[in-house]
Amino acid sequence: MQATKVGIREFRAGMVEFIASSTPVAVTRHGQTIGYFIPTHGQAEADVAALKKASKTLDRLLAAKRIDVDAVVAEFKTTRKRASTP
Repeated sequence: MQATKVGIREFRAGMVEFIASSTPVAVTRHGQTIGYFIPTHGQAEADVAALKKASKTLDRLLAAKRIDVDAVVAEFKTTRKRASTP
């Protein structure tokens, strides 16, 4: 796979796009390559899978304890509102 060459200023300015891309980037300064940026996307998929598994476990635990999620959210909002009021 061919790396895209960009200057260090361009790399910093376009960091978001380079991270989202799957193309490696050769970062240059004064025309000399000073480093390579190789984006990885596999970790995000593992993180999403772990969050889905945790969500299912939480749903089972809440159901087993017969906890009403809407009631918990309402209580949280009330407590938060009280805490933010001077």
